Amino acid sequence: MAKLGSQSDVNTTVAGGKVFVGTNNDSPRNKRDEGDRSIMMVFDEKTGAFLWQLVVPKLASGKVNDWENLGLLSSPTVEGDRVYLVTSRCEVICLDVNGLANGNQGFQDEGQYFAGPGKPKVQVGDKDADIIWVYSMIDELGVFPHNASNCSVLVLGDYVYACTSNGQDWTHSNIPSPLSPSFICLDKKTGELKGEDNAQIGPRIFHGQWSSPSTGVVNGKPFVFFGGGDGFCYAFDPIPQKEGDDNFIKKVWWYDCNPPEYRKKNGKPVRYPSAEGPSEINATPVFWKNRVYVAIGQDPEHGEGIGNLSCIDATKTGDVTKTAHIWNFPKINRSISTVSITPEGLLFVGDFSGFLYCLNAETGQLYWTHDMKAHMWGSSMVADGKVYVGDEDGDVVVLAADKTKKILSETNLGAPVYSTPIVANGTLYIASNTHLYAFYDQARAKAISDQPQKIDIRK
Repeated sequence: MAKLGSQSDVNTTVAGGKVFVGTNNDSPRNKRDEGDRSIMMVFDEKTGAFLWQLVVPKLASGKVNDWENLGLLSSPTVEGDRVYLVTSRCEVICLDVNGLANGNQGFQDEGQYFAGPGKPKVQVGDKDADIIWVYSMIDELGVFPHNASNCSVLVLGDYVYACTSNGQDWTHSNIPSPLSPSFICLDKKTGELKGEDNAQIGPRIFHGQWSSPSTGVVNGKPFVFFGGGDGFCYAFDPIPQKEGDDNFIKKVWWYDCNPPEYRKKNGKPVRYPSAEGPSEINATPVFWKNRVYVAIGQDPEHGEGIGNLSCIDATKTGDVTKTAHIWNFPKINRSISTVSITPEGLLFVGDFSGFLYCLNAETGQLYWTHDMKAHMWGSSMVADGKVYVGDEDGDVVVLAADKTKKILSETNLGAPVYSTPIVANGTLYIASNTHLYAFYDQARAKAISDQPQKIDIRK
């Protein structure tokens, strides 16, 4: 068990013997960094020992762009010796996985970065992050993040893909930067901008944009999937293409995840954020067997309302709202959760109202519903024939990944669980708002290792 801050919404990442997790600075690891900051902490996978941390100063503009005490909201993406994430300052940042313990590489002004613009730089040490490069989406693209920047980036080939978090201002009626891109790709080695989307989502943004990209191979060709702040799910060609003086990531297809009656009733538009109206996409699109699954939802501050889970044929092109519709599940409420799917085709998804649904991924048939009796911010995790899920009350429930509902265990971690449980190397990691827990069944692991190993002599 490792102490975090007082709010930890982000999913944990485990790679290369290290555990990466985002939080706020309400329990400072370094007295130098007191006050409101966003933090990424890194721990040793085996012992939980603290290794190093990234300290991100808050934006001076305040909660309209960088909500107070919220902490880091981007799940780190690790590839080799590099860590990529989006900071609360609306930056895509690249770090060395070992921090400054193995020397300073790339970016050389960590002391100024940790202190913040216009403030005296601070002394840095081997418990600090080693920044390789930083790309400011505010400075370079003119985007206006609404409340928080929280995309988890996708690394694919030579590129890093990220949502820009562009959104409305504090009036909730004006988009300051409607022409700024919503989705970009950068060179993963240098941080240089390589392309921006051509979907022109900006003028249609309902509120903000917080979806993370995913990828899948369709008919031998990789696509990148992204949930827009306009309620559309997009598939992009991941290779930037030059058009005039600019490079674009071009959309291959787009699908409106809001049923028509959510957008209009009796011929009149339904106002956002009405409980009966349309929503954006906050979840990550999930690709499975040439299909994309994604639910719609809104900022939790908007409360509960109608939702929709879409199953989309990923092989179509153009506006596929009608042609790629396989099934949808409108009985779900607003959701900010990503689906999880078993190899056998059982799909699990939670909604913000606190219901966990088990459906047939092929047909959309509902098998069962479980009421967590508290709001759900995170997603379900399927592993070892089980479904793991947490809620705002701090309850963690384990159910069987089965067509019949079977509750296997229930416990409470003493603080809200806004993140998603994850599994790595036989260990279950669950982050509450205040602590990161690692659970490992040593007796079971030994029993498995003691079993006779079958050898296929044909190999």
